[in-house]
Amino acid sequence: MEEQGVALPEFPNFVGMLAKLFSGTGLGHFLYLWENVIFSLVIVAIITLLGYFASRNAKMIPGRLQNAAEVLVESLNELVSGMIGEKYSRKYLPFLGTLFIYILFMNLFGLIPFMKSATSSLSTTVALAICVFVYVTYTAIRHLGFIGYIDHLAGKPRGVFAITAVLPIMMFILHTFSELVRPITLSLRLRSNIWGDDLLLALFAGFGLKGFPLLFFNSLIAMMACVVQAVVFALLSTIYFGLVLNEEDEEEQDTKKTANIKTN
Repeated sequence: MEEQGVALPEFPNFVGMLAKLFSGTGLGHFLYLWENVIFSLVIVAIITLLGYFASRNAKMIPGRLQNAAEVLVESLNELVSGMIGEKYSRKYLPFLGTLFIYILFMNLFGLIPFMKSATSSLSTTVALAICVFVYVTYTAIRHLGFIGYIDHLAGKPRGVFAITAVLPIMMFILHTFSELVRPITLSLRLRSNIWGDDLLLALFAGFGLKGFPLLFFNSLIAMMACVVQAVVFALLSTIYFGLVLNEEDEEEQDTKKTANIKTN
């Protein structure tokens, strides 16, 4: 790996080794360009197989794999429902839960010898962040309507604030800018932490036996960081959904209150 012309330490992985082995050929060029995508697809295959075997022949008294899967799903459901409400948790849990599990497996995969964390690449984290941004925006427009979404970005101006166009325009620009910044911060935070951990571990590994204590200690820290970064990414994504969905609930409550007042 090179950063601004300076060679940086990096653990070898089997795709990169194959790319060097077939250097100068079409296969080597393909492996070099699609290295992170290949590792991402490997994670997809692993999660698919685990999900298949965990759900196959489900029993009332679950085995270890089924029990682990049920505990994970139940924990994620409680987390998501606690943030966006039970009304929406069942609908958005598949996306948010899969996002967490996918990122977690990719983060941890780089700690296995000759493997690599695809999330150490900005292209992977940007793709994940764009998926969240597009889905949140789609959800906002679908639940609030296009005019309601514009009203949301303008800060829901009412009364005097709606008459003076300056404040709504400023709020619209500010909220639009914050919406566009979200994918950037999501992708940079995840990539920088995972890439930094991989770089540090590769640096300590270069010290040989003298660096083993530091390598072992930092590997444990890296494992915790992998879990934390997956949780942070999933939590922030859930919060983005909650900001839109909770606002819809507030509008419904305001409408009911207004209707009750008129009725009385």
